[in-house]
Amino acid sequence: MSSAESRQLTFVFADSPPGGKGAETSDASVGKAFLLHKASVKEANDSAARAVDDSKRLLERAASVFNLARALLNVARNKGAAGVDGCSVEEVVDDAPQLLPKLRRELLSGAYRPGDIRRVWIPKPGGGQRGLGIPNVVDRVVQQALLQILEPLFEPTFHDSSHGFRPHRGAPTAIAEAKRQLEDGYVWTVDIDLSRFFDRVHHQRLLNRMAQQVEDGRILKLVHRLLKARVVLPDGTRTATNEGTPQGGPLSPLLSNIVLDELDWELERRGLRFVRYADDFSVFVQSERAGRRVMNSIRKFIERRLRLMVNEDKSSVSGPIDLTFLGFHLSKSEDGSVAVAISERTKERMDARIHELTPRTWGRSLNACFGDLNRYLRGWIGYFRLCTEDQLRPLHKSDAHIRRRLRAIIIRQKKRPRHLYRHLIACDVPPRSAAHTAYQRTGVWRRSVSSGIHKAYPNAWFATQLIVLTNQWHALNPTERVSVKQQRLFDT
Repeated sequence: MSSAESRQLTFVFADSPPGGKGAETSDASVGKAFLLHKASVKEANDSAARAVDDSKRLLERAASVFNLARALLNVARNKGAAGVDGCSVEEVVDDAPQLLPKLRRELLSGAYRPGDIRRVWIPKPGGGQRGLGIPNVVDRVVQQALLQILEPLFEPTFHDSSHGFRPHRGAPTAIAEAKRQLEDGYVWTVDIDLSRFFDRVHHQRLLNRMAQQVEDGRILKLVHRLLKARVVLPDGTRTATNEGTPQGGPLSPLLSNIVLDELDWELERRGLRFVRYADDFSVFVQSERAGRRVMNSIRKFIERRLRLMVNEDKSSVSGPIDLTFLGFHLSKSEDGSVAVAISERTKERMDARIHELTPRTWGRSLNACFGDLNRYLRGWIGYFRLCTEDQLRPLHKSDAHIRRRLRAIIIRQKKRPRHLYRHLIACDVPPRSAAHTAYQRTGVWRRSVSSGIHKAYPNAWFATQLIVLTNQWHALNPTERVSVKQQRLFDT
């Protein structure tokens, strides 16, 4: 295909052969087997990877079948919705033996053109909507292939106080560093919120920043094409993209870190302590006066140098007990210890989600409700396990609230008092307690704390069916036990 062709790369997917579901499974297994085989070949044996030491030939590495196979496996692992072209991840995997060689040729010849990006809107926790861009699956493969080549180049150059979307870093390392800053006496924080950061990234500044590490101009041209891909709105309108990096593609987090890395090193040059997670960052100082001064100077740098906007309504200078970061509330006590608790906003969001998962009019089985709750609670505590032990009271309250809502569902599902009474008797509840719960003239919510329903469904029973947040916290944060022999050594 001529490199002069200026059109999007298209793929023809073969019709499924007759034979029904078994044949489809066979095709999928063939495509995945092909990917696993190609991805297992060592890069040193790939002819295109022999240019590894030539920084001006990065495109050969990015477009190698080995790298593209790894990229498609990663995209398939993340699943995700189809883009504008309607092709699913499974279809692309099925066609991998024909797709990857063709995609390689298109990338190397310069004929590859990314497709349009499908825009979807999701509600933001604080109100409003956030726009996500969903590229076609093939375009996600190209972005992932670039990520796998570019990340090792940029990762060593990033600042140590940057924690978002980086290998071996994340919320735990960010919160740990924030705790250290508070413990060292830097108890005033400058919290700066970047307004619509991903929508306002300046393309030319980003490419100039990338050119400091990437000598292969073809890579920069490819990134530029990905940034310029048109966006298709929900009503079908197509709009040109003049700035921003659409959230939703694999490459977007790395590009955002490249943009904000300039801010990181500017803060370092000024001798400031900070913690950044993507576009959420806090600067730590020792007094309110210093915080006001830093706020004004950093605002000027962000708006004049980076050409981004600061959200004045969400930016502030906070005192020793007011730091809210990544959904946590950090505070320093008089004895110097730092407590980490879930923030008020996090509590509100969790309560709202629990209400959605446990409606009074639940019409399915209780086991189905347990399944939905367990999936949510497992992910929630997996992140918020960073709370310190002295801040577990909200988790106890949440556990009790969830159990009460489930007991209310049980009462509601029995519909008539006599049905509830018979059910409680069958659960070995004494007749008097069962009658009090079933026949009292109060609402379902009031009866959900009565002794009868508690005896039928005690806390211990729920612990066998449902994730208990406090128990899970202790499981994820095991306490080191000192043996008797070790204790004797300390005592001597």
